Amino acid sequence: MQELIRKFPPESRKHIRYRTLARARIHGTLEDESLLKDISVTGCCVEFTSMADIQPNTTYKLEVIPEVAAKIGKFELQVETRWIRSGGYSTEVGLFIAASPKGKLFQRYVDYLAWRSTTAESSPE
Repeated sequence: MQELIRKFPPESRKHIRYRTLARARIHGTLEDESLLKDISVTGCCVEFTSMADIQPNTTYKLEVIPEVAAKIGKFELQVETRWIRSGGYSTEVGLFIAASPKGKLFQRYVDYLAWRSTTAESSPE
């Protein structure tokens, strides 16, 4: 059975989400690594490859380990769950970014992903 909790529909996003394959950990939950699927300056999506006990409308610390090509160190974000999708053997979570203690690293990573997506769109095939 698939559970879906949604507070804000994706169409209401004000900032572009950039795809990424960064590793991530949400402290206080399943300590296995998970995948940061996309991120913007206000939110992100994390996917666990197993069932995770994530609670709606709850604040967590999210540790992000950026892709090696970005050459940016890991950083933490304070996030709040906005929606949770669980089914089968995985859990996907939409998160609002409430605070960034190391804001420069976070902003550099979003800038890097924006640059990469622009470069990919403009390169000839």
